Amino acid sequence: MNDVVAKENAVVELMRLSPLADELAERFARAGHRLYLVGGSVRDALLGRRSGDLDFTTDARPDRVLKIVSEWGDAVWDVGIAFGTVGVTKKGMQLEITTFRADSYDRVGRNPEVTFGDSIEGDLLRRDFTVNAMAVELASKTFIDPHDGLSALREKVLDTPATPQESFADDPLRMLRAARFAAQLGFTAAPRVVDAMTSMAGEIDRITAERVQAELSKLLLADDPRPGLELLVDTGLGDRVLPEVPGMRLAIDEHHQHKDVYQHSLTVLAQAIDLEKSHEPTSEPDLILRLAALLHDVGKPATREFQPGGGVSFHHHEVVGARMARKRLRALKFSKEIIDDVSQLVFLHLRFHGYGKGEWTDSAVRRYVTDAGPLLTRLHKLVRADCTTRNRKKAAALQSTYDDLEARIAALKAKEDLDRVRPDLNGEQIMELLGIRPGPDVGKAWKFLKELRLDRGPLEHDDAVAELKKWAAEQGIGNS
Repeated sequence: MNDVVAKENAVVELMRLSPLADELAERFARAGHRLYLVGGSVRDALLGRRSGDLDFTTDARPDRVLKIVSEWGDAVWDVGIAFGTVGVTKKGMQLEITTFRADSYDRVGRNPEVTFGDSIEGDLLRRDFTVNAMAVELASKTFIDPHDGLSALREKVLDTPATPQESFADDPLRMLRAARFAAQLGFTAAPRVVDAMTSMAGEIDRITAERVQAELSKLLLADDPRPGLELLVDTGLGDRVLPEVPGMRLAIDEHHQHKDVYQHSLTVLAQAIDLEKSHEPTSEPDLILRLAALLHDVGKPATREFQPGGGVSFHHHEVVGARMARKRLRALKFSKEIIDDVSQLVFLHLRFHGYGKGEWTDSAVRRYVTDAGPLLTRLHKLVRADCTTRNRKKAAALQSTYDDLEARIAALKAKEDLDRVRPDLNGEQIMELLGIRPGPDVGKAWKFLKELRLDRGPLEHDDAVAELKKWAAEQGIGNS
């Protein structure tokens, strides 16, 4: 298909996907302004990717845009108007309309000096990649592609409209966006883009942790994050934003089945995503599981010990790794919930390997479930994904053993409420039986009963009372 036909087809497809665009364009035309569908909306339509959002650009200034859409939209918001953007909701779709931009950057700070432009060509030149620098002028149905983004789209190449050095100096976050698009779209960065990312990696330090975190999260939520992560690591950007990941290249896996722990972790991430999709195919991508899969072995380099005969061990790497994961996620401004959940999964991921051939007692199974809590389903996926041996017999044995553990958990859950393990006596009963007032001794007694519950399962009331009084007497607590 030649470019002329492709562009004509693109316009037809875009109009079919967005009948609202025609309606909105008519309003702008009546007001004496031009309206363009632009950027990711055009790119995704050409790729056959459906999106509920549409991006537009126009020669109208923001206050004028606001006036044009105020009576048309179901809802209008102007929180981005200082940057030239007005948002509109219409028939369940979210639209953003931004005035042509011609920003200037001091290349020291993080934010541009916002200035408005007068041409679509100038606006497209300032965009991040050529595949995002295509537009459709809606009144005339004209496809505008001054930087040959259509060819880049066909060839799956990420290149910049201006030189990559200019583009990344203006906004270093674009380097992370290159990695994100490599993951989301399966595109390859052009050699000159890779060179610029490598030489300018330090410029990412100008960007706030929140913006970095947002891009990394989008990258990890892609169908295949691996190409994006590899681009970050290969260019040195990974050393600036997620240094624990390239740091794993230093360690050799103890099973000698992988080139290094870094490659192993990328494989675990891919397998976790496969399990995520097969287990809950209609659910949203799981950022917590993916972060845990990527970071589960970050403690290995710090705990590596060489053994006689050429072996390597990583004792307690799960403890060190959980601490490292917590520190990095906190630096990236992730939420407390995400930080707690990811670090707990990293901490627990190795525990299953003590299960052996089923030697765990019911008490050990209860503790596994209780310590995982609401993370148990994710922990199941992480542990299964962590099996990356190429030895089919060994892999099958590991999966069979985990099947056995899950069956043990299911059997106990059928008899006990494993999801909410509580002592057989509550705080009020403890105080009444021991004749004590609220204080530390109540907490100690509660903890004792909780441990007893984990060890022996549910007790009859009289048995729990007898055990409590026996323990209290030994501790010199209360009237027992």
